[in-house]
Amino acid sequence: MDLWNEETPIADLDTDLTIPAWIEQDITPHDVAAIHQGGCASGAYMPAVTYFEAKATMAKHGDDVTQYIEDAYGELPQPPAESSWSQIAVFYLSVAVELWANTAHDTLEDISDAA
Repeated sequence: MDLWNEETPIADLDTDLTIPAWIEQDITPHDVAAIHQGGCASGAYMPAVTYFEAKATMAKHGDDVTQYIEDAYGELPQPPAESSWSQIAVFYLSVAVELWANTAHDTLEDISDAA
């Protein structure tokens, strides 16, 4: 599978990937490749860096997002000093989305290599 040219939602593909509720369920391999390459702040995943959307997602799923990060790192990284709540929401959501996308990228590449 050429991740950069695959626009089928991951949820519709035959993979073992589980998309967390705090990530848009129509995310594609193309989106994952872009997040993997440039991170959310590059514009690859706008819901994580748009204040309104990030705050809404963190209000609904913040405990799951921070638990995901803690499970991966063993602790929560510290947001930049003097961050506003909106900036903290963007920080943690972006960290979690990038963590998930990097794992998903490796899984999708493994599927591609096996095909």
